[in-house]
Formats: sequence, C-alpha cells, structure tokens
Amino acid sequence: MPQLPEDIIDRLTAMERRIQQLSTAVNTRPALNTVSGGEVRIADGGSLSVVEPAGTKILGVGAWSPTEYGMEIKRQSGKTVLSIRNVVGGTYDQALRVFDAHNHEILSDDVVTGGLARPWLAMLPPQDTGTTRWPQTNATGWTTVARSFNPVWQPRMRLHFLTAAAAGVTGQVRVLVDGTQWGDPVTTPAAFDRTALVTEDFGARFGSLLKVEIQAMVTSGTGLVYAQPLMMYGTQS
Repeated sequence: MPQLPEDIIDRLTAMERRIQQLSTAVNTRPALNTVSGGEVRIADGGSLSVVEPAGTKILGVGAWSPTEYGMEIKRQSGKTVLSIRNVVGGTYDQALRVFDAHNHEILSDDVVTGGLARPWLAMLPPQDTGTTRWPQTNATGWTTVARSFNPVWQPRMRLHFLTAAAAGVTGQVRVLVDGTQWGDPVTTPAAFDRTALVTEDFGARFGSLLKVEIQAMVTSGTGLVYAQPLMMYGTQS
C-alpha cells in the first residue's frame, strides 16, 4: 500500500511545535561569558576592547593599523600604562613600554640589540689602580674604609673588590650591610666576590636605603691594608 502524505494540518502543527522549542531554547540559553577549552579567535583585522562606562578604552588588543597587531592597557583616566606596539611607527619589533601616571616612559626594552632601553642604570666609573691610593687603614681593629648608600630595588646584590697589604703586613677585609656582617672576611691579598640576599624581608625594605660598608684591619705586621671596590649591582632572587 503506498505511503500517504501527511495531512497539511498535522505538518503545520509539528512545525509550530518545533518553532516553540527553538524559541524556548534561545530565550533560556545562559550568557556566553565562559570559554572552557578551545580558544577565542579574533582575526582578519579584528580587535578586542574593554570600555569603561564613560567611554574610555581600558584595554585594546588586535589590529592597530593594516599592518600591525598590538596591545595597550590604560588607566581609568585614559592614560596609557602599558603598550606593546610601535607607538611612533618604525619597522623594528614592537617595544614593551610601561608608563607612570604622568605619561613618563619608565621601562622599555631595546628592540634593536636587546636588553633594557629604559631605565638607564648607573655604571661604576673607572677606579684608581694605584694601590696606595685605595681606601686603607693601619688600625688593628675593624675600621670602615669605604661606605655607600643605595636604594633596595632587588633582593640580592653582587659585590666584588680587591684587597692588598703593605710588605710584611697581613690583614682582613669584610663587608657590612646595614651594620651586619655580609659573608665571611677575606685575608689579603684575596679578592672578595659575593652574591647573596641583602635582606630577609625584601617587601618591607623595598625602595629604602641600604648601607654598604667595607671594613679592614691589620692582623699582623705594621703598615696598611687596602681595599678597592670594582663592581656592585643588584640582581634577582
């Protein structure tokens, strides 16, 4: 027996039921604000923006020009705090730049040869090579012959210096950090070279001044003991 076509009324009733099911599913679907697995892909000149109620774009990621993709994060005031893009054009790799609240560039990398572009870091000037003109003492007790103060920006420090003594004299040289001995003393003419923590509580000391002293003393003979710092810098933990 040949199959009979569905009655038109039945077909319309079934179609109406399916439309209602689709409408209910659309209206009750949860907000698409979570991605679990996979990725969100923005391509072909697109970008992603986060805009605060007043209209300031706080975050922008994506196309900046027909040839460049980058990223910029701004404060709520609209001032840039971080960017990874060629702000003023150019063909170099995009520089990472960090700005303070007054729009000063306080950190950036050197995209030409690598390393830091800003800040400019202090370098130790050439030191006197004449031993007799080095910091010195003929005292037989610990005596400070050199002292410096530096802000604490990094948790560790490397300090290297040379020591010497007059003919027939032996001496020791040590380092104090904030008045506490830092490492073991060395006996002349050994060099002192140490890398270690400068404080046990870096968070509390961050940005404060650190006092570094070189002390020397004569342990035998009569004459002078010398010490000449040649290198000192902060480093990461």
